[in-house]
Amino acid sequence: MKIFIPILALLFSAFSCTHADNPVEVGDVTWLRDFDGALASSATLKKPVFAFFQEVPGCAGCQKFGSEVMTNPSLVKAIESHFIPVLIHNNQIGKDAKILRRYNEPSWNYQVIRFLDEKGKDIIPRRDRIWTTPALAARMIEVLEKIDHPVPKSLRKLTATAEPKLQKAAFAMSCFWTGEMKLGQIEGVSETEAGWIKGHEVTLVHFDPTKISFTALVKKAKKHKCANKVYADPKGYRPASKSDQKKQLQGTRFSHLKLTPQQATKVNAFARTDPKKAFGYLTPEQQAAYLKN
Repeated sequence: MKIFIPILALLFSAFSCTHADNPVEVGDVTWLRDFDGALASSATLKKPVFAFFQEVPGCAGCQKFGSEVMTNPSLVKAIESHFIPVLIHNNQIGKDAKILRRYNEPSWNYQVIRFLDEKGKDIIPRRDRIWTTPALAARMIEVLEKIDHPVPKSLRKLTATAEPKLQKAAFAMSCFWTGEMKLGQIEGVSETEAGWIKGHEVTLVHFDPTKISFTALVKKAKKHKCANKVYADPKGYRPASKSDQKKQLQGTRFSHLKLTPQQATKVNAFARTDPKKAFGYLTPEQQAAYLKN
């Protein structure tokens, strides 16, 4: 066994795509790119293969999946700790194309994830359109349970987080930086973004109507002086530049962390006014990284 460890370390370093190298379509996982090596690692480490078929470079949907699902810190940790993650480009020639043919996967397709044993056989039947964090976490749990592998509590928590059907509205004010901070503090607001409508600075808000009604949201926005004009149907909206997004985070220790859009909204809202509360929106791993900075 002592011989295998350095060999595996070399395998991962030589044939993997590190977090820093990742294109947006594949998120924050450290991926192997050697499929046969992934199967060999599966046999040695007794872990299932997490085979990610993805279009790279990809369409908006592929980028959305990579940036929103495959960056979830708890999901990434579970993939790297309990699986052998390998990436297969579904729009490339050579070895990637051979793997597509082997599994009868269509080229230039939306993302598909298959869970394989050490011989390359599906552990559970292939399924398409698994494109949300709770749905993917549920599939991962199904695999781990089938092979009698321990399931981390953090993974089970992800399945309990049902994704609400969010609604959108935009609020005009004198400064959208203030809007992101103040509106982001409101319970029921999931995401904010600085932008423009007809030359006016606005904050685009995604909110959960089961937690706060549109009427109540407008009332609170007015209380914060962030509702000079309200756009219930924000047509003509365009986002502001990247440098204008989440301004309260910039220059703080929080800015060094990889946050989900929902986390970034809440941490940005409290980073300057209540850092302790902002800290509470971080995962244990992010909290440890924050304290090291």
